[in-house]
Amino acid sequence: MSRNNLSRYLQIGAVTNTHGLKGEVKIYPLTDDARRFDDLKEAELSVKGKRIPVTVEKVRYFKNLVIVKFKEFNNISEVEGFRGAELYVSRENAVPLKENEYYEVDLTGLDVYDEDGRLLGTLKQVIHTGANDVYSVTLIESGKELLIPAIRQCILDVDIEEGTMKVHLLEGLI
Repeated sequence: MSRNNLSRYLQIGAVTNTHGLKGEVKIYPLTDDARRFDDLKEAELSVKGKRIPVTVEKVRYFKNLVIVKFKEFNNISEVEGFRGAELYVSRENAVPLKENEYYEVDLTGLDVYDEDGRLLGTLKQVIHTGANDVYSVTLIESGKELLIPAIRQCILDVDIEEGTMKVHLLEGLI
Protein backbone atom coordinates (compact mmCIF):
# COMPACT_ATOMS: atom_id res chain seq x y z
CA MET A 1 0.00 0.00 0.00
CA SER A 2 1.51 3.34 -1.00
CA ARG A 3 1.07 5.98 1.66
CA ASN A 4 2.75 8.77 -0.30
CA ASN A 5 -0.58 10.43 -0.97
CA LEU A 6 -1.64 11.02 2.63
CA SER A 7 -4.42 13.54 2.75
CA ARG A 8 -3.17 17.12 3.05
CA TYR A 9 -6.30 17.96 5.04
CA LEU A 10 -7.75 16.51 8.22
CA GLN A 11 -11.44 16.75 9.10
CA ILE A 12 -11.95 18.38 12.49
CA GLY A 13 -15.69 19.00 12.48
CA ALA A 14 -19.06 18.96 10.77
CA VAL A 15 -21.54 21.82 10.56
CA THR A 16 -24.81 20.83 12.21
CA ASN A 17 -26.76 24.07 11.89
CA THR A 18 -26.71 27.85 11.83
CA HIS A 19 -26.68 29.87 15.05
CA GLY A 20 -28.26 33.27 15.38
CA LEU A 21 -28.56 35.83 12.62
CA LYS A 22 -24.96 37.03 12.25
CA GLY A 23 -23.52 34.15 10.24
CA GLU A 24 -22.40 31.80 13.01
CA VAL A 25 -22.53 28.03 12.61
CA LYS A 26 -22.71 25.16 15.08
CA ILE A 27 -19.98 22.59 14.55
CA TYR A 28 -19.81 19.09 15.97
CA PRO A 29 -16.10 18.59 16.72
CA LEU A 30 -14.41 15.49 15.32
CA THR A 31 -11.22 15.88 17.27
CA ASP A 32 -9.90 14.55 20.57
CA ASP A 33 -9.76 18.05 22.02
CA ALA A 34 -12.55 20.47 21.10
CA ARG A 35 -10.50 23.30 22.64
CA ARG A 36 -8.24 23.03 19.59
CA PHE A 37 -10.70 25.48 18.00
CA ASP A 38 -9.35 28.20 20.34
CA ASP A 39 -6.16 28.36 18.26
CA LEU A 40 -7.77 27.78 14.87
CA LYS A 41 -7.22 30.61 12.41
CA GLU A 42 -7.62 29.17 8.92
CA ALA A 43 -9.64 26.20 7.70
CA GLU A 44 -11.63 24.95 4.74
CA LEU A 45 -15.30 24.13 4.49
CA SER A 46 -16.33 21.38 2.12
CA VAL A 47 -19.85 22.23 1.00
CA LYS A 48 -21.40 19.80 -1.49
CA GLY A 49 -17.95 18.97 -2.86
CA LYS A 50 -16.82 22.60 -3.13
CA ARG A 51 -13.91 23.78 -0.95
CA ILE A 52 -14.27 27.22 0.64
CA PRO A 53 -11.30 28.74 2.53
CA VAL A 54 -12.45 30.37 5.79
CA THR A 55 -10.90 32.50 8.52
CA VAL A 56 -12.06 31.92 12.08
CA GLU A 57 -13.14 35.17 13.71
CA LYS A 58 -14.74 33.96 16.93
CA VAL A 59 -15.22 30.67 18.80
CA ARG A 60 -17.62 29.78 21.62
CA TYR A 61 -18.65 26.49 23.19
CA PHE A 62 -22.15 25.27 23.94
CA LYS A 63 -22.76 21.77 25.29
CA ASN A 64 -20.96 19.39 22.93
CA LEU A 65 -20.83 21.89 20.05
CA VAL A 66 -18.49 24.65 18.93
CA ILE A 67 -20.10 27.86 17.69
CA VAL A 68 -17.88 29.48 15.07
CA LYS A 69 -18.08 32.83 13.31
CA PHE A 70 -16.14 32.95 10.05
CA LYS A 71 -14.83 36.34 8.94
CA GLU A 72 -16.16 35.82 5.41
CA PHE A 73 -19.84 35.49 6.40
CA ASN A 74 -21.94 38.03 8.29
CA ASN A 75 -25.57 36.90 8.18
CA ILE A 76 -27.64 33.76 8.40
CA SER A 77 -28.54 33.72 4.71
CA GLU A 78 -24.86 33.33 3.78
CA VAL A 79 -24.40 30.20 5.94
CA GLU A 80 -27.78 28.46 5.65
CA GLY A 81 -26.47 26.12 2.96
CA PHE A 82 -23.62 24.91 5.19
CA ARG A 83 -25.63 22.29 7.12
CA GLY A 84 -23.74 19.02 6.72
CA ALA A 85 -20.58 20.74 5.50
CA GLU A 86 -17.29 19.34 6.71
CA LEU A 87 -14.58 21.49 8.30
CA TYR A 88 -10.97 20.69 7.47
CA VAL A 89 -7.54 21.98 8.45
CA SER A 90 -4.30 21.51 6.57
CA ARG A 91 -1.73 19.24 8.17
CA GLU A 92 0.36 22.36 8.78
CA ASN A 93 -2.47 23.81 10.90
CA ALA A 94 -3.29 20.55 12.68
CA VAL A 95 -2.59 20.02 16.37
CA PRO A 96 0.90 18.51 16.65
CA LEU A 97 0.99 14.85 17.62
CA LYS A 98 2.81 13.48 20.62
CA GLU A 99 5.00 10.40 20.39
CA ASN A 100 3.01 7.28 19.42
CA GLU A 101 -0.04 9.35 18.43
CA TYR A 102 -1.48 9.22 14.93
CA TYR A 103 -4.22 10.93 12.97
CA GLU A 104 -7.13 8.54 12.58
CA VAL A 105 -7.24 9.12 8.83
CA ASP A 106 -3.64 7.84 8.60
CA LEU A 107 -4.40 4.64 10.52
CA THR A 108 -7.39 3.65 8.41
CA GLY A 109 -6.27 1.34 5.62
CA LEU A 110 -3.04 0.15 7.25
CA ASP A 111 -2.04 -3.45 6.58
CA VAL A 112 -1.92 -5.22 9.95
CA TYR A 113 0.70 -7.93 10.57
CA ASP A 114 1.25 -10.18 13.55
CA GLU A 115 4.65 -10.31 15.23
CA ASP A 116 5.69 -13.23 12.98
CA GLY A 117 5.16 -11.08 9.89
CA ARG A 118 1.92 -12.78 8.81
CA LEU A 119 -0.60 -10.42 7.20
CA LEU A 120 -3.78 -10.44 9.30
CA GLY A 121 -5.86 -7.87 7.47
CA THR A 122 -6.62 -4.19 7.03
CA LEU A 123 -7.42 -1.63 9.71
CA LYS A 124 -10.91 -0.42 8.79
CA GLN A 125 -11.97 1.74 11.71
CA VAL A 126 -10.84 3.30 14.98
CA ILE A 127 -13.47 2.79 17.67
CA HIS A 128 -13.39 5.24 20.56
CA THR A 129 -14.18 3.69 23.92
CA GLY A 130 -13.87 5.10 27.42
CA ALA A 131 -10.55 3.55 28.40
CA ASN A 132 -8.64 3.30 25.11
CA ASP A 133 -9.28 3.18 21.40
CA VAL A 134 -9.89 -0.14 19.68
CA TYR A 135 -8.79 -0.94 16.12
CA SER A 136 -11.24 -2.84 13.94
CA VAL A 137 -9.33 -5.04 11.51
CA THR A 138 -10.97 -6.94 8.67
CA LEU A 139 -9.23 -10.30 8.48
CA ILE A 140 -7.85 -11.34 5.08
CA GLU A 141 -8.66 -15.06 5.42
CA SER A 142 -12.21 -14.93 6.76
CA GLY A 143 -13.42 -11.36 6.22
CA LYS A 144 -14.42 -11.30 9.88
CA GLU A 145 -13.75 -8.42 12.23
CA LEU A 146 -10.90 -8.58 14.73
CA LEU A 147 -10.89 -5.99 17.53
CA ILE A 148 -7.46 -5.04 18.83
CA PRO A 149 -7.08 -2.71 21.82
CA ALA A 150 -4.85 0.27 21.03
CA ILE A 151 -2.52 -0.35 23.95
CA ARG A 152 1.28 -0.70 24.09
CA GLN A 153 1.09 -4.43 24.81
CA CYS A 154 -0.75 -5.00 21.52
CA ILE A 155 0.51 -2.33 19.12
CA LEU A 156 4.19 -3.06 18.54
CA ASP A 157 4.94 -0.78 15.60
CA VAL A 158 3.15 1.65 13.31
CA ASP A 159 4.76 2.80 10.06
CA ILE A 160 2.46 5.32 8.40
CA GLU A 161 4.79 5.81 5.40
CA GLU A 162 4.93 2.07 4.69
CA GLY A 163 1.25 1.61 5.51
CA THR A 164 1.84 -1.10 8.09
CA MET A 165 1.07 -1.93 11.70
CA LYS A 166 2.68 -4.76 13.65
CA VAL A 167 0.62 -6.22 16.50
CA HIS A 168 0.85 -8.71 19.32
CA LEU A 169 -2.41 -10.58 19.74
CA LEU A 170 -3.27 -11.14 23.37
CA GLU A 171 -4.61 -14.58 24.17
CA GLY A 172 -8.29 -14.86 23.31
CA LEU A 173 -8.41 -12.07 20.70
CA ILE A 174 -8.77 -14.52 17.78
